[in-house]
Amino acid sequence: MPSRSDDPVAVALERAAAVIESDVRALAAANPVVLIDGRSGAGKTSLARRLADRWPVAGPVQLIALDSIYPGWDGLDAGVEHALERILKPHGRGYHSTWHRWDWERDAQAESYAVNPALGLIVEGSGLLTPATAGIADVAVWVDSGDAGRKARALARDGETYRPHWDRWAEQELRHIQRDDPRSLATRVVAVP
Repeated sequence: MPSRSDDPVAVALERAAAVIESDVRALAAANPVVLIDGRSGAGKTSLARRLADRWPVAGPVQLIALDSIYPGWDGLDAGVEHALERILKPHGRGYHSTWHRWDWERDAQAESYAVNPALGLIVEGSGLLTPATAGIADVAVWVDSGDAGRKARALARDGETYRPHWDRWAEQELRHIQRDDPRSLATRVVAVP
């Protein structure tokens, strides 16, 4: 198995996390909001975890993955709307709020989780950068990665559970890209091989 320094994806993600850490540090804010968007398998979750591990602001950071919110395989837009209304808007206004986890097996909402407006927030997921959400973000990240590498990583991660839904999900991502142009909304674009 190659060392992390031999893995170009890991190297790119570490560099991106360091740059975004610097962006967050430069804000001098107590509760910054970082949004990370990109297509499936681009490295959003890995980048968010790396950033959370090196979070430069005092206190814990809240890390939320939209994979826990999307209401099923046709729910990209609905998941983003839930995050906007239940997480981002209240956090931006200084209100405590809750969001509901989606139980993929039961195909229903499950338990709820609190969001503390006094703490920093990292939210990651496909479809996340829209004109409405980007206006709330302190740092908005687009993770750019080629189709072959993304698909290989996503299917290695989720295997046969994801394979039959790949095209269906990709169509929703493409509609988001055409409608919202998330790359243009980003304050930081990172490339992952």
